[in-house]
Amino acid sequence: MTAKPLATRAPSPAAAPEPAAGGPEPAEPADAGAAGAFCGILAEVTGSPEVSADSDFFAELGADSLVMARFCARVRKRADLPAVSMRDVYQHRTAGALAGALAGSPATAETRAPAPEPAAAPAERGGRDLPGGPCAYVLCGALQLLLFCGYASLIAGIAALGYEWISAGDGAGDAYLRSVLFGSGALLTLCLLPVAAKWLLAGRYRPGTRIPVWGPRYVRFWLVKTLMLANPVVLLAGSPLYSLYLRALGARIGRGAVVFSRHVPACPDLLTVGPRTVVRRDVYLNCYRAEAGVIRTGAVTIGADALVSEATVLDIATALGDGAQLGHASSLHSGQAVPAGERWYGSPAAPGRADFRTVPSAGGGALRRAAHGVLTVLTVAWVYLPFAIGGAGILLAEVPQLEAALAPGPTALTSWVFYAEVLGLSTVLFFGALPLGLLLVASAPRLAHRVLRPDTVYPLYGVRYAVHRFVALTTNRRFLMRLFGDSCAVTHYLGLIGYRLAPVQQTGSNFGTEVRHETPYLATVGTGTMVADGLAMLDADYSHTSFALSRTAVGPRNFLGNHIAYPSRGRTGDNCLLATKVMVPVDGEVRENTGLLGSPCFEIPRTVLRDTAFDEDVRDGRDLRAKLAAKNRHNAVSMVLYLLARWLFVSWLVLLATVAAELYAQYGVWAVAPVNVAAVLSGPLYFALEERLTTARHPLRPMFCSIYDRRFWYHERYWKIPSETYVRVLNGTPFKNAVMRLAGVRIGRRVFDDGCHLTERALVAIGDGCTLNAGSVVQTHSQEDGAFKSEPTVIGARCTLGVRAFVHYGVELGDGAVLAPDTFLMKGEAVPPGDHWGGNPARPLPARDPYPAAALAPAPGR
Repeated sequence: MTAKPLATRAPSPAAAPEPAAGGPEPAEPADAGAAGAFCGILAEVTGSPEVSADSDFFAELGADSLVMARFCARVRKRADLPAVSMRDVYQHRTAGALAGALAGSPATAETRAPAPEPAAAPAERGGRDLPGGPCAYVLCGALQLLLFCGYASLIAGIAALGYEWISAGDGAGDAYLRSVLFGSGALLTLCLLPVAAKWLLAGRYRPGTRIPVWGPRYVRFWLVKTLMLANPVVLLAGSPLYSLYLRALGARIGRGAVVFSRHVPACPDLLTVGPRTVVRRDVYLNCYRAEAGVIRTGAVTIGADALVSEATVLDIATALGDGAQLGHASSLHSGQAVPAGERWYGSPAAPGRADFRTVPSAGGGALRRAAHGVLTVLTVAWVYLPFAIGGAGILLAEVPQLEAALAPGPTALTSWVFYAEVLGLSTVLFFGALPLGLLLVASAPRLAHRVLRPDTVYPLYGVRYAVHRFVALTTNRRFLMRLFGDSCAVTHYLGLIGYRLAPVQQTGSNFGTEVRHETPYLATVGTGTMVADGLAMLDADYSHTSFALSRTAVGPRNFLGNHIAYPSRGRTGDNCLLATKVMVPVDGEVRENTGLLGSPCFEIPRTVLRDTAFDEDVRDGRDLRAKLAAKNRHNAVSMVLYLLARWLFVSWLVLLATVAAELYAQYGVWAVAPVNVAAVLSGPLYFALEERLTTARHPLRPMFCSIYDRRFWYHERYWKIPSETYVRVLNGTPFKNAVMRLAGVRIGRRVFDDGCHLTERALVAIGDGCTLNAGSVVQTHSQEDGAFKSEPTVIGARCTLGVRAFVHYGVELGDGAVLAPDTFLMKGEAVPPGDHWGGNPARPLPARDPYPAAALAPAPGR
């Protein structure tokens, strides 16, 4: 199918925004012809009867970013006018200033990549230009299902045999030793299996390899990549064992290098990380990308003593020289190389002055790293594994009465008592774990953190580093954050785990459901600040031998959009709007009373008046108590429904496990294997059912309303209850498309989804043959202060979303359009068919070679 709009967009109200601090820049000598054309287009999109060359887009014409995105789209359709980007609009806020700034710029048609011939209608194409073919698509799915079921059955069978052997131990001591032996052997097997599979099935990857999706070569690629990502060693990212694992897969990791990112490169032979280099968290260095239904491989080369900061993307055929730095929220596009010693940032990155290296070395060496690796292995083998694997066996061996109570009977599965006991067991497990979890996150990390001090340099892989990792692990609980987020309870929860929020100005939506940190005890969020989802507080910094904790403070009366990495040295103060995916500045003056957008960031208006018109009475305090009380009641019901939904799924898993135990005596492993497969595959189906039930009475629709509108509360409930976590297991398979279709997505044929997140499934339309890369996001809503907006987004046929690309609401991508890695496509943008866009915010990019000839092959090992 070719994606079509889902609904007619609601017109934007014509309330004027407040101008940003400083006002518009002085107009340059204007091109009279371009200025007049701009005025005419502005009159159409804003509905203003008179538009002069000196009219401020925002303060006088009442435009906002959505309206100006439509203005830019119409300008791009005029071959006689220069291309206009959103950055140009914000920096030159009158038609005269904009025309003067762009005077002499080439016309739109000359700057865009040449578009392909017009796409044929769906009936004419017949699917012949889509990735793979119907038979290859079905066969690929069948092979992936067979491999998945085989692996799950193997794991279940080994676990069942191991449990039986452990249970046969003579007393608790013997059972413990058996648990250590079995657990160590099983863990070693799980760790070595991906390495063996990589070398046996994939061999050594080369730059420039092309692997069409859905073919037999792709099945091998998918299997190896999935096994590598599922390796338990990935949980030890940042440790010497993780570097050893990458080396075993073929990566060139220099001595003393530290890699904190859990995004394992799928083509590790093409990754080079020099000695003493630091790669921070949430860095994508996949060494491949998918485009137009083809997997393309390429090298990622990082020199010695380099630094790659958080939330960055390194595309294929990119490099950093010795001592180079790449700032947070940045990216390198294919063919870019940072020279030795230079500091680059932005998306795509460019030279800058900011220094992102803040922690000096603090001793440490090979002996400390080796000792840390040995202690980690011993702790896992002698502490964690025995309790995780052999705990049940020890319990049954020491409490014969419990074993007798759970013994299978000939009619156990036909008795209602059996199912009542299962339901009771799941209830005790689930609702008993909730208060225990709250007690744990509120007490143990707080006591442990006392040995750490801010602004003090500690060596890596010591006692204090172990304490720091324990604090981060125990306080970043996604289940609890999702439970309390988007409600008044979230401020109490964050305060409980250590955030400094007082005095709290309660709005009922102070924080979303996704907030992360390194340590909560050094995180401060000012009064009246509201935070959307995806905030990462970067209150720890690292060198290759040391780390330091720092206080990280977000000022009062701020609004933070989605997917923001906020560093400890962030230079923002009071009353700031930090837009989605913005790169928070770490140098220069402190920004206040303004908005920041893009990477690198630039100033935009702080507030649009239409976003504050809904809740003026609340801000004055007249109706706050009544509206908050009503919102709290609704959110409390949403929290209860969330717990019930998760409890039902836990009950289902407990039922499957109990049925397997009942049948094990008669059928052995043959009873356990299918149950394990069913447990894993039922997750995505349960997610689709949750989606349908949540939206049955209140389907998702385009909205423009206050956060105190009941329609928004139902939307918050939608964010809380359904979860895409279970669907990730289907990444890169045809089955994800089927589940997404069940969940309400209008999705076309043979779409390749390598890990895209759709925030509102029912408001997204995806055309035939699209390619969605890992980490990409399609979000059809936006919240700014007290206003909420949502509109459908339409992605045409054969489009490509790059790694970690972010597509906002009200967007239309024409057939064959390509978004580069780490692109932020703003609300209301219209990308013409066949165009290549990139950057943050996105703009048309010039014609490019889809795969640079200079593939930047890995440098010799250091």
